[in-house]
Amino acid sequence: MELSATTEYYEYDSTNGSLCNTIDINEFSRSFLPPFYYIIFVVSVLGNGAVLLVMYKFEKLNTVTNIFLINLVASNIIFTITLPFQAVYHSHEWIFGEALCKLVNSAYFIGFYSSILFLTLMTFDRYLAVVHCVVANKQRSSCYAVALSIIVWSVSLIASLDPFFHFSVQEDQLNGLLCEDFSESQWKVFSLYKQFIFFFIFPFAVFVYCYFRIILTVMYTRMVKKYRTVRLIFITVLMFFACWSPYNIILMIYENKDPYPCDDSLDDYAIRITNNIARLYFCINTVFYTFMGRKFQNHVRRLLVDQVPCLMNYITVSSSSRSLA
Repeated sequence: MELSATTEYYEYDSTNGSLCNTIDINEFSRSFLPPFYYIIFVVSVLGNGAVLLVMYKFEKLNTVTNIFLINLVASNIIFTITLPFQAVYHSHEWIFGEALCKLVNSAYFIGFYSSILFLTLMTFDRYLAVVHCVVANKQRSSCYAVALSIIVWSVSLIASLDPFFHFSVQEDQLNGLLCEDFSESQWKVFSLYKQFIFFFIFPFAVFVYCYFRIILTVMYTRMVKKYRTVRLIFITVLMFFACWSPYNIILMIYENKDPYPCDDSLDDYAIRITNNIARLYFCINTVFYTFMGRKFQNHVRRLLVDQVPCLMNYITVSSSSRSLA
């Protein structure tokens, strides 16, 4: 759920019978959002491309962890390719037609939702590997990973069908062509709560439960080698909620407060800023997740040494073969 991209208009405030000037928030969007989206796009393409390159050169792609990582990269790339369209839209108007209006917004939500679900799935898989390692070693196969990935993509696709039915292009006298959700307000409320429950509360519950059980298992069994994994999971989960929670909380507050249009400028700024913090995270979460892994760091060093042999005297490369995470 987002506010309009180019909402340079005046809203009527029934409390005092005056028109509310919203030009400030529009100027903020035009000045800040397009370059921000282009920067995220470049960083995401380079970062996720580096992850794929390292995995292709140094990793077995059919392991459970790497299958999930490849799918997470795919989620991020799908999400990322919508950003140039949004950048153009925020700087001017929607110039890409009705079909791309529906397609781009659907791709945005598919990438968004699948990224969240794959992070949740990877946390749950790590929980199985640590807490139920004996059973998990027998059950965690490439077929298991592919089947779960198909389920995640299916759920994400179904959850992202709204734009196909409710987004359209309409012309506004002040703003030009708008690509927005023009559905009934009740449906927008339903979409908001769907996102809040299934893509915020549900991952939160899974993360908390899995992480709590992993901590208890590591402490009880004193698995020293697992401490780094626990720290990685903790930081990943912390970053997820640091970037994703503010947007959801502000949306819920905004939705449930009494409407006073002229008093909503701070809410508009808060929604746009927190929304774009979330976008940044979901574009680079794979890079963040993998770069923290000791094995991935070693792979990057190996790649640098292979390409620039003179760095061999300055970079230490180990022969470790553990998982990326």
